[in-house]
Amino acid sequence: MALAVAVVAVLSTGIPRAEAATSISTVAEALRRGPVYVDPAASAQLPPDEAAALSRQIKNADKPLFIAVLPADYPTRNLFTDLRTATGVTGAYAVRLGDRFDARADASVLPRTAVRNLVTSVQGEDAGTQLTDFTHRALANMGGSAPSTWSETGQGGTGSTTALITAGAVLVAGGVGAYTLVRRSRSRQEAEQRAALEKLRVVVDEDITAFGEELDRLDFHPAEAGADDAMRADYERALDAYEQAKQYMADARRPEDVRAVTETLEDGRFSLAQLAARREGRPLPERRPPCFFDPRHGPSVADATWTPPGGAPRRVPVCAADQARLADGRAPQIREVDTDWGRRPYWDAGPAYGPWAGGYFGGGLLPGLLVGTLLGSMMATPSYAAGYGTGYGDFGAHDGYGGGYEGGDVSGADFNPSDFGDFGGGGDFGSGGDFGGGGGDWGGF
Repeated sequence: MALAVAVVAVLSTGIPRAEAATSISTVAEALRRGPVYVDPAASAQLPPDEAAALSRQIKNADKPLFIAVLPADYPTRNLFTDLRTATGVTGAYAVRLGDRFDARADASVLPRTAVRNLVTSVQGEDAGTQLTDFTHRALANMGGSAPSTWSETGQGGTGSTTALITAGAVLVAGGVGAYTLVRRSRSRQEAEQRAALEKLRVVVDEDITAFGEELDRLDFHPAEAGADDAMRADYERALDAYEQAKQYMADARRPEDVRAVTETLEDGRFSLAQLAARREGRPLPERRPPCFFDPRHGPSVADATWTPPGGAPRRVPVCAADQARLADGRAPQIREVDTDWGRRPYWDAGPAYGPWAGGYFGGGLLPGLLVGTLLGSMMATPSYAAGYGTGYGDFGAHDGYGGGYEGGDVSGADFNPSDFGDFGGGGDFGSGGDFGGGGGDWGGF
């Protein structure tokens, strides 16, 4: 009977809805059928056409993102933990209550810092804009795939009796269904890797071009007066690095292949630094990582303390120019890249930049440099290692808590409650406060 009532609600509204006294179980049942649930009492927040469009976007992206729009006075005690338990699907859960918004996620889908940054980035927006922006940004960065319980037709968890029967038939055909899901997952991952590689190609081409311009500015001639064998060897290594980096990029087929390119460019820039020191009669530089803010600045000369917005202080390698800027209280010159939401620092631009950074800084340095950033948080998850390769020191290691479920898997109540609590227990809506000082009127709810 309950299922029949739910089906009637779906057919009549286009988005799964419940009676006025909506229970967590009702919301969870709707989310198992589709990614967006709008409570009847909150329908003014997100009209049916906008909810349907949001559902299509999530389903087309094949990601386990769940969105619930609930009344402002909906009970918040243990909301996320209870909703995750009742739904039973590994994923990211976002909830709008009146003009308040918050989210939680299983660590295998989105790490805590990524969730915090995404939530902070949309605070203060109206419901439609906020949910659209959050969805767009979350889909670009989260792991996993859509749960099999979502229908293949319809919108926003919508469907019909025919769709339900069809879904049942697919489940019966277990062998064929499993094979199809594996193929779909593999195809999706390959498409994501191709898209990530194209993003990286733009950035790496800029790096290679900048290195070539450095070679030209150096204006070194092996037969010039004062040139010795050591200088010529430095110059030859730099030239080889330039040609090799271009070839590596031309041969790259996966995002992790880019690491060899940036490793080679880093070697070439150090050779140029040695050559410059020899020509000017200065002591040879020590081997140091490139400038953290932009590897095109060349090898670093020192470590300086830097605090990212909303993050903790850390020591990072810096070039002489950025060292001076920081000492004067000015902002460093940060490498920004194009993203779907504008120009952003490379460490906040998505998971594809992990191999790029890994080639420049090596696995041992990355954890300390990137902790608290979007990229650093993502690289700490198993889903990142599966999609972008391993080999980044401490990144990619995970305690496996939660049974090893990936995004979209049905785990039932087997999940890490700390991911859905207040980052210390509780599970209340908004109990994470302002997430350490990042955004808006949070806390106290």
